[in-house]
Amino acid sequence: MTTKHLEFDQRVTRLVKKHDKLSRGYRTTMRSDGLVVMKPQRVRSGIPAKFLLLCILGFIGFKALLLTHLGAGAYENRVASLSEGTSVEKAGAWIMQADPVSEFAASQLAKIWY
Repeated sequence: MTTKHLEFDQRVTRLVKKHDKLSRGYRTTMRSDGLVVMKPQRVRSGIPAKFLLLCILGFIGFKALLLTHLGAGAYENRVASLSEGTSVEKAGAWIMQADPVSEFAASQLAKIWY
């Protein structure tokens, strides 16, 4: 009797999991034998990955443009003065630090610009 009860509990658990997945969205498909079945739809993120990637590339491009226009020394001086401010300015200084990717992009931009 206990094995039957355990099998029943496992079946109920599987059905609850399937119901939870289907409650987030589903699509209907027909199998080769003609039976119509519902398959759970994959949950999508609120922010598309392309948009996030474009924002990151735009920010790196902005840093490269500033590095090229101001020069490395002046850019570092401005970031250093920014790091002496409030906590928000310190966070901005940490983000605006010259990293290898932005330095490489600035060197490539300098070849084109100058």
